[in-house]
Amino acid sequence: MLRRQILAILLAIAFIFCGTQTPALALGGPQPPLNEPAPNFTLPTNTGDGEISLSDYQGKWVVLYFYPQDFTPGCTLEARRFQQDLPKYEAKNAQILGVSVDTVDSHREFCDAEGLKFPLLADTTGEVSKTYGSFLTGMSLRHTYLIDPDGILREKFLGVRPAIHSQEVLAYLDELNS
Repeated sequence: MLRRQILAILLAIAFIFCGTQTPALALGGPQPPLNEPAPNFTLPTNTGDGEISLSDYQGKWVVLYFYPQDFTPGCTLEARRFQQDLPKYEAKNAQILGVSVDTVDSHREFCDAEGLKFPLLADTTGEVSKTYGSFLTGMSLRHTYLIDPDGILREKFLGVRPAIHSQEVLAYLDELNS
């Protein structure tokens, strides 16, 4: 039993840092159901605006992406891709929100270093990550949730590949809006 748990954790770590999809996706816990209200939350942000709640974005699409850690290769690549595509998201009335267990100060440094213009939220206790089934052994998993302007969870992207993920989300947004 212990051997199986260790193997599962090692697979999950490889999945997190390499950004590849594996069967270890279920390790994060129960997922919130599609086509129902997304779990609300309030978390501190790097933007200096104090806290942000999901309900602050009523009337907009929300791309809620969870990631393991600021400044790691896969997380940096994923954030850069979202930043590169930010004007396309804005044209689709969509807000990008990044979440990890890193601190507000770490997020501020990461945004400054990478020129990120969207908020990163500090889930230092992991409670929001757990609520979204995106938490494993002290870090957020690489999962993304697409929430519609009415606050309904419309899609889950589990175990995403950082290099192409932003384009996948944009394509799905196009499908939903056509």
